[in-house]
Amino acid sequence: MVADDAAQPLLDLPAAVQPSLLQGFPDRKQQSGPKFAGHLPVARVLVESSLPHLDRPFDYGVPATLDNEAQPGVRVKVKFNGQDLSGFIIERVAESDAGHSLLPLAKVVSPVPVLTPEIRDLATAVAARYAGTVSDVLRVAVPPRVARLEKTFPAARESGGAQEPAAEAAVRQPGNTRADVTGHSAWADYRNGPAFLRHLSEGGAPRAVMNPLRGFGTSGWPHLLAQAVAAAFESGRGALVVVPDNRDLDLLEDAVNGLLPEDAVARLTAEDGPTPRYQNFLHLLAGTARVAIGTRSAAYAPVKDLGLVVCWDDGDDLHIEQRAPYAHAREVLLLRAEQAGAACLLAGHTRSTEVQRLVETGWVLPVEAERNVVRRTVPRVVNTADSFEQERDPLARIARLPGAAWRAAREGLERGPVLVQVARAGYVPSLVCETCREPARCGTCQGPLALAAGSSAVPQCRWCSTPALEWGCSHCGGRRLRKGATGVMRTAEELGRGFPGKTVITSSGDHVKASVGPGKSLVVATVGAEPVAEGGYAAALLLDGDSLLRRENLRAGEDTVRRWFNAAALVRPASDHGLVVITASETSAVGALLRWDPPGYARRELSLRTELQLPPAVRIASVTGPRAAVEHFTAAAAANLQPAGISLRTAGPAPVLLSGPPSSRRVGDDVRTLLFFPYAQAAAVTRVLRATRAATAAKRSAEPVQLRLDGVDVL
Repeated sequence: MVADDAAQPLLDLPAAVQPSLLQGFPDRKQQSGPKFAGHLPVARVLVESSLPHLDRPFDYGVPATLDNEAQPGVRVKVKFNGQDLSGFIIERVAESDAGHSLLPLAKVVSPVPVLTPEIRDLATAVAARYAGTVSDVLRVAVPPRVARLEKTFPAARESGGAQEPAAEAAVRQPGNTRADVTGHSAWADYRNGPAFLRHLSEGGAPRAVMNPLRGFGTSGWPHLLAQAVAAAFESGRGALVVVPDNRDLDLLEDAVNGLLPEDAVARLTAEDGPTPRYQNFLHLLAGTARVAIGTRSAAYAPVKDLGLVVCWDDGDDLHIEQRAPYAHAREVLLLRAEQAGAACLLAGHTRSTEVQRLVETGWVLPVEAERNVVRRTVPRVVNTADSFEQERDPLARIARLPGAAWRAAREGLERGPVLVQVARAGYVPSLVCETCREPARCGTCQGPLALAAGSSAVPQCRWCSTPALEWGCSHCGGRRLRKGATGVMRTAEELGRGFPGKTVITSSGDHVKASVGPGKSLVVATVGAEPVAEGGYAAALLLDGDSLLRRENLRAGEDTVRRWFNAAALVRPASDHGLVVITASETSAVGALLRWDPPGYARRELSLRTELQLPPAVRIASVTGPRAAVEHFTAAAAANLQPAGISLRTAGPAPVLLSGPPSSRRVGDDVRTLLFFPYAQAAAVTRVLRATRAATAAKRSAEPVQLRLDGVDVL
């Protein structure tokens, strides 16, 4: 037996180690897989996942074959829990603290470092402020890849460095020297305006809020913002401007291209398509373009040497990202200005209460026009509900188009185009019972009934499109319907009959016009869809004011004032017979328009909300989901905040009122709890809310909830 044992050949194992129960078996895993890089072999990767408990970097080994390509900021593919996930390399380090063997990177998707350190830090700050995940922020910050465009990226990066030194010489018109830009007549009409531009052109970082008086012409807001961009560009720095929509973007682009070379300006908006957007993103990344203009996602543009951030009309809801963590472009730009030490300009025809809070804390300084400048620049404003107009027309209070508005339209058509602003799109967007005036509801889904087009059309549901052929009122049993509101198409039809022979132009819904000519025409537009008239409108009629103010929303007044001022700013000055007629009851909102005093209205609104401890005087978090999940989350958050001595003021849970048909994503029996907390405790509270959400998701102890911070539509 001994001889037989000695004759057995040895197993071919590494280092001639025999497997045994005492010595263990050799670790073959260390011998399998690719060889890792010799220098900084560990890559920390942020995987693209919306799960809150995975919102941290994970360590992966860098194969030697990918050593040169696997640089910080590039896109990669990794194995995670048996799946191939995309991600970004955050950094490379010498050692891992994971405590286990590392999986190798599966693939470097692109060698272009699309995630710069500045944008990575910004995404981290935005996620912390909104209690979201960095991955969700990066999904908005970095546009989708277009592979064929990356072939030119190395050449663009090399040429970009050669173009940087001659920034001042790049201003297109020879007369636009630094003194000419800072002394521009449009900015000279505003107190602190020339000083702001001078400070900006000298390399400073001033912070200001501005309310331009005009929305058209060479002294309109696009040219004012273009002058600020040119001042920052002359100082050798980049600039970033964010506007609500493509119409504003087109106006701004024309104004900026009039002062700067076109190749220095990059336009970023998803509506242009993936190819132009990614191409302009690469130009900014390479440094060949130094100015970025765009819609809300452009707030994350990788502008080199950022010197100025601008947000136009921050009160517009289009600035709010519709995906988690629902960040507002204004807040992203404020974080970025602090991070980069850049100048900041918050501009709009009105002032939001959030901006007013910054003014009262001293973070920004106002750039305002003197009262004599206001009087000679803005149109005359008339309210049909005041005592003088009531004496002349006793029925003006109940008429949709009072006599004063009719006369203004008739006289304005003799001088140029007339704007008519209405509250609702469609023909008859809502119907009510003729007997009891209760809203007419669909018998299938309880949605609102409306007339799509024509008074002879069959009423149908706006949610499910079911025709209401045999409708009956559930309150009184009535069978007859009447108009609850008049839409833009019905208004245009009535005005066409009232002014025969005049051209009637509509702008609403999917058919929004950016501009109209100087011809004598009636332009009927919904709120926010008013086109710019060449040379300005001769008159404007602001209809349905009371219906706008009656909306059940904390910001109904503030938002209505913003829409009124945006329309009134398109009208010629009073010296040129410009006239605005508003048909609304006498309120503080109407008074602000009559006096042309948007800062005064913002001060009043903020003081009222401070007294009531409502946003933006305090911060707010909304927790939405099934009742059991919401109660579990709020209880866990309160328990985690208790050691710090923080007690949140809460409201709810209360049922969520749906504004559309129920769906798989919007369950009808969801509830919502509101959490209020002061700014002094905001950092601690958001940190706990974020950690509670991650812990709940990891343990799967309750159903997921939607967590939104500073939502404007929850009150």
